[in-house]
Amino acid sequence: MSEPILQVRDLVKHFPVKRGVLFRRTIGQVKAVDGVSFDLNKGETLGVVGESGCGKSTLAQVLMRLEPATSGTALFEGQDIFSLNGSALRRLRRDIQIVLQDPYTSLNPRMTVGDIIGEPFEIHPEVAPKGDRKAKVRELLDVVGLSPEHVNRYPHQFSGGQRQRIGIARALALRPKVIICDEPVSALDVSIQAQVMNLLAELRREFSLSYVFIAHDLSVVRHLSDRVGVMYLGRMVEMGTEEQIYEHPTHPYTQALLSSVPVPDPSLRGQREIIRLTGDVPSPVSPPSGCRFRTRCWKARDLCATETPPLVDPGTSPVEGATWPGGDEGASHPSACHFPEEKPKVVA
Repeated sequence: MSEPILQVRDLVKHFPVKRGVLFRRTIGQVKAVDGVSFDLNKGETLGVVGESGCGKSTLAQVLMRLEPATSGTALFEGQDIFSLNGSALRRLRRDIQIVLQDPYTSLNPRMTVGDIIGEPFEIHPEVAPKGDRKAKVRELLDVVGLSPEHVNRYPHQFSGGQRQRIGIARALALRPKVIICDEPVSALDVSIQAQVMNLLAELRREFSLSYVFIAHDLSVVRHLSDRVGVMYLGRMVEMGTEEQIYEHPTHPYTQALLSSVPVPDPSLRGQREIIRLTGDVPSPVSPPSGCRFRTRCWKARDLCATETPPLVDPGTSPVEGATWPGGDEGASHPSACHFPEEKPKVVA
């Protein structure tokens, strides 16, 4: 998993805020995504976590070209996604697909399951000749754990988990290389979540897929992800392997998120520090200067208000006030904090 298949650099998406009826004018910008960079390696799952409103879903929409990027670049196998148009963009759609959050609104209620899964073949007829499409649809239903005999049923005849399996089958139809999962299990019951997560893990191995897995449930992300990126107010604030983020978090926001994860073992409850953040999440229209987390951070200093901390790996050379565990590789991962510091181990 060393070769990047998707490279995102300084990705920005701002939405204009307009005022007026007859003469509308722009009075501001909603900075939904503001300078996000990451690499997705072949066969890897990159988890993206953060609270609601941090820009996760907007990131997914921009990568799918459902929303135009304000600036920045995204390279898929060396091709600039944002410069493609016409037939070139159409070919790209085969390689990057999406699984949407709500299985109830992402499927057309007027179409049968067979038509929903087979629709990509109508748009990309070169993938499957007309005579083979019914067999391929039945094969896809079997792959995601549904009966091929359900091909003529409508979405309302399925449960939420089954509908999400249909959405996954539709995403698999064109044999993509990358699937963007935009909170695919957040609307499902816990037991069904586990089944869908296991299915996604199996499909990744079987079809050599790469995932950008977006979620707000930290336990779900840990189960599936190789690396994890933490977003706050449009920016990536920490990036590392699953072990580095969950066992050695260094950014205060990541530490606060992990402290809120319920502990399943009752005997361990009360044995860790719960970090309660004060204040509200700032508006993305006018985010704080410098570090965007500083208005809620217990370690904020004057430097945090004047300089934006870059997402870099501080290695073994801490700035003044930071402490690293000696020789622990958990300290060596990018964190957008002027004073990164690993707190005592968080039970998650």
